[in-house]
Amino acid sequence: MIASQIPVTPLQGGRICPLPILCLQEDSSFGSGSLSWIQKLCDRVASSTLLDDRRDAVRALKSLSKKYRLEVGIQAMEHLIHVLQTDRSDSEIIGYALDTLYNVISNDLEEEEQEENSTKQVDDLGSQFTEIFIKQQENVTLLLTLVEEFDFHVRWPGVKLLTSLLKQQGPQVQQIILVSPMGVSRLMDLLADSREVIRNDGVLLLQQLTKSNAAIQKIVAFENAFERLLDIITEEGNSDGGIVVEDCLLLLQNLLKNNNSNQNFFKEGSYIQRMKPWFEVGDDNCGWSAQKVTNLHLMLQLVRVLVSPTNPPGATSSCQKAMFHCGLLQQLCTILMATGVPADILTETINTVSEVIRGCQTNQDYFASVNAPSNPPRPAIVVLLMSMVNERQPFVLRCAVLYCFQCFLYKNQKGQGEIVSTLLPSTIDATGNSVSAGQLLCGGLFSTDSLSNWCAAVALAHALQENATLKEQLLRVQLATSIGNPPVSLLQQCTNILSQGDKIDRRGSKVQTRVGLLMLLCTWLSNCSIAVTHFLHNPANVPFLTGQIAENLGEEEQLVQGLCALLLGISIYYNDNSLENYRKEKLKQLIEKRIGRENFIEKLGFISKHELYSRAAQKPQPSFSSPDHMMFDHEFTKLVKELEGVISKAIYKSSEEDKKEEEVKKTLEQHDNIVTHYKKVIREQDQELEELKQRVNTLTSQNEQLQATVTQQVSQIQQHKDQYNLLKVQLGKDTQHHNSHGDTLQMNGIQTEEVSKLKEELEEWKNKHELLQGQLKEKDSVIEKLNSSQLEMGTTEQSSQTSKFGGLEHNNELQKELEMLRSQIQLQSAEISKLQMENQKLQVMNTAADPMLGDSGATAATSSELEGRLEQEIKELKSEVKALSEEKESLKQQLDSSSSTVAILQDEKSKLQREVAESKKEQDDLLVLLADQDQKISALKIKLKDLGVPVEDEDDTESGDQGDEDEDGDEEEQD
Repeated sequence: MIASQIPVTPLQGGRICPLPILCLQEDSSFGSGSLSWIQKLCDRVASSTLLDDRRDAVRALKSLSKKYRLEVGIQAMEHLIHVLQTDRSDSEIIGYALDTLYNVISNDLEEEEQEENSTKQVDDLGSQFTEIFIKQQENVTLLLTLVEEFDFHVRWPGVKLLTSLLKQQGPQVQQIILVSPMGVSRLMDLLADSREVIRNDGVLLLQQLTKSNAAIQKIVAFENAFERLLDIITEEGNSDGGIVVEDCLLLLQNLLKNNNSNQNFFKEGSYIQRMKPWFEVGDDNCGWSAQKVTNLHLMLQLVRVLVSPTNPPGATSSCQKAMFHCGLLQQLCTILMATGVPADILTETINTVSEVIRGCQTNQDYFASVNAPSNPPRPAIVVLLMSMVNERQPFVLRCAVLYCFQCFLYKNQKGQGEIVSTLLPSTIDATGNSVSAGQLLCGGLFSTDSLSNWCAAVALAHALQENATLKEQLLRVQLATSIGNPPVSLLQQCTNILSQGDKIDRRGSKVQTRVGLLMLLCTWLSNCSIAVTHFLHNPANVPFLTGQIAENLGEEEQLVQGLCALLLGISIYYNDNSLENYRKEKLKQLIEKRIGRENFIEKLGFISKHELYSRAAQKPQPSFSSPDHMMFDHEFTKLVKELEGVISKAIYKSSEEDKKEEEVKKTLEQHDNIVTHYKKVIREQDQELEELKQRVNTLTSQNEQLQATVTQQVSQIQQHKDQYNLLKVQLGKDTQHHNSHGDTLQMNGIQTEEVSKLKEELEEWKNKHELLQGQLKEKDSVIEKLNSSQLEMGTTEQSSQTSKFGGLEHNNELQKELEMLRSQIQLQSAEISKLQMENQKLQVMNTAADPMLGDSGATAATSSELEGRLEQEIKELKSEVKALSEEKESLKQQLDSSSSTVAILQDEKSKLQREVAESKKEQDDLLVLLADQDQKISALKIKLKDLGVPVEDEDDTESGDQGDEDEDGDEEEQD
């Protein structure tokens, strides 16, 4: 064998290294012995005890795996997986093993081998190796663990290998990752890797992981994928970025497409607002790179994913509103009207704007106001319609404009009215300076280009969709066909062109023109009896329809026959029998004689059986591979589905059944009128309810203002209370300061009480002093009498010795009593003077501490002044309470209509009343103290008056002077 002839060189440590490993790829003679050499390398990986030997063997297998993929995959996969399990400590050998597995499993490296193997065989080979690898789920779990490693030589090969596994066996690998603990979360960390190559390959991995798996899509979305991907797109330059932006956009599409949960999460996370900068293209739009076109195309598709008609209506509507409010729709309209935009981007932008405005009144109104930057400015709708009816424009662009026009009119009665009004005689511009939408539609309807005929007919049919009023108004439209001939109605002109058929030379399919006109007439006449009457009034119409249906034509004409049968059936079903010659029964008899009922039903069924009908019924957007396939409109397929059954039943009904049906219709009309009446009533009630809501909001705001006023008043009351309490505390501090200097009294409480105590003590001593003064006066009067009697007795010398001795004895007793009284008076005068000095000191200190206290002789005045101030504070509080009561009454009057606020006001009222009651209680306590003081003073004054002492402050001085005079008189008498 060749392998036995390969020389080996022993190395230090017993290692054996094959020399020709590096040249195996260049040695063409190696092919015959490749299997045995790969087997020897696999044995070395399995049996070598030294890590370096195993590493060299794995490196050799890596170099062989690209050319000898099958052999390495068959023999080495098990050993490579074992290396991943056992040699995790060495990042180099792990990296070689992962690269080898990637080369074996991946089909991307087989481009050079396509000559020998077909593509299908290569795909099968990769799929088979992937199936072998994932047969043991632990292998995928092990790979997820390796992807967590930060080492570049481990993480990057691991990401590539896992991506290749997902490409080969996506659903199976997805399921394994889904059930693996934190499997998806581990992979999400790749987006945060600072190494761009790993981050970019991580995006590719997540693309494969999220394909067609809603559960994984939700997990990835809730792992903050939107935030990270949008950050990457912004960092790479939005639409000007490279292929990384493209990969991120493809991943976003995987996460959002057909996933309502993720779409709602994307909208609720305000990520739609972050899409606006994507479409901010500069004024200079020349030189668009291929990558920028691709990026912008994917960005537009991502917007369409969020507002697709296949999404739930509520989700689509909320996304449409968000796009309008964030300015995204405005930015798209700017691109729409810009110059130099590539055709495919312009087409996709039109389709995107179409779905952003579809069914959203606000967005439709904005689109109607957009003007093209021309001179004079023209509405964007007019400019788009000019492109639609211009046969030189690309086919896909004309289809996009038609879709945009359909979306603009979808559930937009206001827009429908504006389009139809441009056709009415009263609104047509007589000067011809400007082209209206109605004129463009009529021009396209009657041009020689069949595609323009079809597009204009379908567009006009959408202007009449589910709007009976506009169907009647469109009957007033008159067209001037040629000079000198009278004008004809639009309805008549359509039937004239339809009857001429192949006589008019047209570019394109002639069947296409007739199909478009028949769809327009069917939409126009459905659910509009007046239009049916106008159609039947032309005697040529019914014979033309019956003739078309009765003929045996080719396959191309069968579609026209089916539409003619549908139009005739509509003329029967919505016939109000106002024309005698074309009553329902006569038309049925005509069908029976000229066509046959079975034949008529068969021709009617040609429509729904047609292949192009099935394609058009799938989605609203008109998408056709070529103009020849442009036959049916999506909304028209709904009309056919609705009318096909009822027309078939109407053809077989008898006259009696028709009468019953008419009665039922009348009943239904009455019911509809009643429903309309109630809808009107409900609408009026809704308006009244809205007005009441506005009133409630107004009253609520007034209530909040008044509550703020009440809060302010309460705070003012609290401030006054705080000031009042501060005043009391200040008086208490002054009293304490006074006591600390006097060292005689312990002042506690309000200072007025201490003053009253001093006053009482002073009054007491005054009373005692006055009592002694009275006794002294009595004694003085007795002494005066005795002196006078003694003088009389001294002048007479005839007094006896006995009487003389008796008078002297009595006089001595009186003098003793006088001395005793004088000594008592002196003691009391000393005490009074001492108290007066203390009183003066207290008054001086009070005067220095608080201006409210007067001088030493004005204690009563100070007390009265304090009482006056307290009364003034009480009056102010009462006035504020009164004002608050008035405010409260006004609040109650204003908020009678809002019952929900009564409880709040009552709580405020009770709170205020409690505060007022507390304030009154405090005031009453003060008044009681003052009243007690007044009563005590009054009682003392009464007692003094009862004793005969005048109540005056000067009594002390007068009594002192009088006592001195009495003492002088006594001394003179003794002398």
